[in-house]
Amino acid sequence: MITTEFVPGSPCWLDLGAPDVRAAAAFYGAVLGWEYESMGEGEDMEGGMFRKDGKIVAGLGKLTEEGARPAWMIYYCTADADATTQAVERAGGTVRVPPMDLDDWGRMAQYSDPLGGQFAVWQPGKNKGVDMVDEPGSLSWTELYTSDAAAAREFYGGLFGWQFQDTELPGGGGTYTLITPSGLPEERMHGGLMELPKEDLALAGGRPYWHPVFAVADCDAAVAKVTENGGSVQMGPEDAEGVGRLAVCLDPSNADFVVLTPTQS
Repeated sequence: MITTEFVPGSPCWLDLGAPDVRAAAAFYGAVLGWEYESMGEGEDMEGGMFRKDGKIVAGLGKLTEEGARPAWMIYYCTADADATTQAVERAGGTVRVPPMDLDDWGRMAQYSDPLGGQFAVWQPGKNKGVDMVDEPGSLSWTELYTSDAAAAREFYGGLFGWQFQDTELPGGGGTYTLITPSGLPEERMHGGLMELPKEDLALAGGRPYWHPVFAVADCDAAVAKVTENGGSVQMGPEDAEGVGRLAVCLDPSNADFVVLTPTQS
């Protein structure tokens, strides 16, 4: 499970790059019950924070990178963004945004892995990360779809020291690799990765991509809100044994995310 006791290599922040900030704020407000708090002034909303029950759960910003697709960016905690950047380059990754300070909030950088999967790191300052996780309406899991699981394990394992555990999906669905931060027990698993053929990665032009999984109280109700508000469903809702009921969704700009009602233990 994801917690707010952030350690190096654990997910600690996420934000959405959207072509229309106002529309994205309305969509996720309807689907996940989020409230949007603009950091700008006036009608031209360029970015801000999503809150759930008053707690920060994610960020939202205007998509400005030419040719970039609307997508969620997941940030992993690091004690030293500069050292992580050097490690990314040594391992064959690409630095998309060099380390930069965001006032006294913290220090961030964004990368692509060697196959093109985009991710980021956050070096905490005054801001440690999101305030709520693993509750309805908040991040509960992170997931990588990649065309080369072995290469992903080598790259991210070397970078973050992640521990990996393979499990076979029912019905011959393939191998799913569970991810736990370095040195922590299985209870602190925070994500997974799965190998898919490139033709199944069309959303990112055949490149790997990370996406967030949001916990919801009622998966089917959340899916109904997705479609009612201009989004679409790629898969589900369906039951995953030992996991819960889930659906892979797209928002109106085709940014992907998953909604999950976890199995009650």
